[in-house]
Amino acid sequence: MKSIKFIGIIILAISFFSCSDLLDKEPISSFSADGFYKTTSDAQAGVYGIYDAAQSVFRTNFAYWGEGRADNVQTAQSGEGLQLLQNNLDESIASAYWGALYDMINRANYAIKYIPGIYEEGDAAGTQLVGEARALRALAYFYLVRIWGDVPLITEPYLSIEQDIFVTRTDKETVLDYIEEDLTYAAQNCRDKFGNDRDRIMFTKGSVNALLTHVYMWRHKYDEAITSSGLVLNNNLYSLVTTMDDWGKIFTNSYSKESIFEVAYNEKETNSLRVLYAIGSYAIFTPSEKFKSSYEEDDKRIDYVYDVTLTDPKAIWKYLGKGLSDEDPTPSKQNIVLFRLADIMLLRAEALNKKGGTQNQSEALGLLNSIRARAGLPAFATVAAAAAMYGDLESAILHERSIELCFEGHRWFDLVRTGRAISTMNPINGLSNERNLVWPISINSLRKNPNLEQNEYYN
Repeated sequence: MKSIKFIGIIILAISFFSCSDLLDKEPISSFSADGFYKTTSDAQAGVYGIYDAAQSVFRTNFAYWGEGRADNVQTAQSGEGLQLLQNNLDESIASAYWGALYDMINRANYAIKYIPGIYEEGDAAGTQLVGEARALRALAYFYLVRIWGDVPLITEPYLSIEQDIFVTRTDKETVLDYIEEDLTYAAQNCRDKFGNDRDRIMFTKGSVNALLTHVYMWRHKYDEAITSSGLVLNNNLYSLVTTMDDWGKIFTNSYSKESIFEVAYNEKETNSLRVLYAIGSYAIFTPSEKFKSSYEEDDKRIDYVYDVTLTDPKAIWKYLGKGLSDEDPTPSKQNIVLFRLADIMLLRAEALNKKGGTQNQSEALGLLNSIRARAGLPAFATVAAAAAMYGDLESAILHERSIELCFEGHRWFDLVRTGRAISTMNPINGLSNERNLVWPISINSLRKNPNLEQNEYYN
């Protein structure tokens, strides 16, 4: 894997704290991190380097991993998008390579090891930076576990050729325990806020609790998810936008008050959103027929998602703007929104419903209705009314997640997390085996590490 290197990490040479500086600085060459972490500026630069690595991780794969195997998209292409939708995965596909995630982890491991040596013990600035590094490491491992299951758990930087580089895989539950440990530390030590756009692109207590909510829901820890989501909902950094124009700007303009954590891009550091969603007949993904038939009449969101006047829309507008020209090849610079308030509200509603009881279900219904109301849809007067339309309250909540969060990288994980992947995808592509829910491990990783074993389904 790319992360197993004796040399150090590639890192941003950054002395300042604005988000534009975070993106605009050029990386310096590889170095021995042992000799780099000397000053507080080095410590800050080291953490910025982890955010820089996240740009590479998510620029394309947030959609391949989170949407490509699910039911909301279709493709007219013959490449990897089609392989994913047909459930025809193999060890050669690009999204099966975890190297960029381990690069991100490796940078975090260096920061976590060396930053404490720069500051006095207990210094708030040092613990805050370590908290961010641990949150970013947890984010990377959370994707690894959800995509591949058991994965190598590497928590120390590589400092010597004496270290064992041919690591084996660790049970996914152990990795998830470690993720929770990292996030617990981060929730205690990250900043409450930065007071500017960095509140949306760097980890704060609020964004750590949002990630914790996702982790707890993945593990079906509903009590813990209710607690962590409550901290997010009570955080005054976040509130729902109220108009549809503002809803569209969450994705096209970035940094909205509803946003919790975004991966930042700009004119120099661009992403693959246009290629994924909006280059004419060559867009990798467009809305599926199933998705187009799934939303309720008069849903105000849909006009911001794709061109409803076309029988066969060629683009997904959501990130790139209502009415965009799908022939414009300009690289996309919008941030990729990983977590936002509506997402956490619906996860909380799901957790409350799982707990059961009249009071919990009433709150869950209220959260669901608040999202529906913004979209111009009528409220469900009772749980029974939601069940009458969608079968039960949980199905109504999951349907709302499918529409509200469409193409944001959540749908596949929602299907797997709730045990609905096979029943949903079997009629579409024949998915029928629980062992097939994970990705294959890339042939590149297998060749570099003889101690890795391929996921059983792909042997």
